[in-house]
Amino acid sequence: MLVCNNPKAKVLKKAKDNGVKILLINKESFYKTNTVLNSILRISPDLIVLAGFLWQVPLKIIESFPNKIINIHPALLPAYGGKGMYGMNVHKAVIENNEKMSGITIHFVDKNYDEGKIIFQKSISISDKDSSESLARKVLKLEHSFFPKIIEKTLINGE
Repeated sequence: MLVCNNPKAKVLKKAKDNGVKILLINKESFYKTNTVLNSILRISPDLIVLAGFLWQVPLKIIESFPNKIINIHPALLPAYGGKGMYGMNVHKAVIENNEKMSGITIHFVDKNYDEGKIIFQKSISISDKDSSESLARKVLKLEHSFFPKIIEKTLINGE
């Protein structure tokens, strides 16, 4: 099942084309009701994967699926994590601070933004010529390369 809060997200067409059930949500259904939690409980997933999802997951969902919710972050946590640190915000901060390395972190989701147990990290060098835009492209390549592999490994190992 794909749970999405953006009715214009490109992934919705991919899901529909592949016969994946879709649950469109809004903040009220996510935070103030048990609609999303009950929908997820009904399918009893082995793993919940967050990708491009910026809302903080409610504690009732985290507690119902301990160590079964993973997220990918476009930086080497714990640096450049937390509320507001997503997408280009991360890459701009990394470049502005003249960092020499960046990368991705795949981690379990807990009650705090970007503080769950780290499953995997991969770093890349940042050149003096990199901009936040070029860094974003490099990091996206890492995400596309490693996230599917780590999802599969996490499912197999039940980490």
